[in-house]
Amino acid sequence: MRYFLSVIIVLLVLSVALFAIVGFRGRITHLPPIEIFSDMNRQPKLRPQQPDSFFANGVSSQLPPPGTIARSDPVQAVDGAVYSFENSPVNSGRITGSTNFVELNPLPINGVLLARGHERFDIYCSPCHGRLGDGNGITKSIGDMPAVANLHDPRIVALTDGEIFNTITHGKNTMGAYGPLIPTEDRWAIVAYLRALQLSWLGTTNDLSADQQAALK
Repeated sequence: MRYFLSVIIVLLVLSVALFAIVGFRGRITHLPPIEIFSDMNRQPKLRPQQPDSFFANGVSSQLPPPGTIARSDPVQAVDGAVYSFENSPVNSGRITGSTNFVELNPLPINGVLLARGHERFDIYCSPCHGRLGDGNGITKSIGDMPAVANLHDPRIVALTDGEIFNTITHGKNTMGAYGPLIPTEDRWAIVAYLRALQLSWLGTTNDLSADQQAALK
């Protein structure tokens, strides 16, 4: 009994001594605390514009990588207007200053853009939506994702180009966001190719000009 009592007394004395030396966490003091493990708030760091031997030019502050755009900086859009990064229709898919999606693709539609969109579509979209866009991709055939949208559905065909761009960027329902994976221009290229794919799927001879219809006859 005396042994256990002695142990308890020793533990109490050690606890009091420990708290007296280390102090209570959160206690206000002007003295630096004693830390068993170093606090991340106090760690080696470089002050701006101070000499440093880590970088080749010996300066701690480095210029941003090429192509870096601050969200607050104005950028030139393809339509010649100047917007901030977040308000540019090219980057957001929305009309500047509103929450409405742009009706048409802001990039110039040409063979180069369509070819790029075809390539990116086959890489990122066809595994789920199928190369025809009919929702019969490999993920459906193996049962990994039984419900996949048919991109020729009238509901999707009726969407604006900006809303399709927004879905590619941020995802929707079980579809993940591809904004971090696909550059902005490539997302618009996919939208352009999807429109061509929808037209080839749902188009009729009535969509042709009179000369083209006559050539078919």
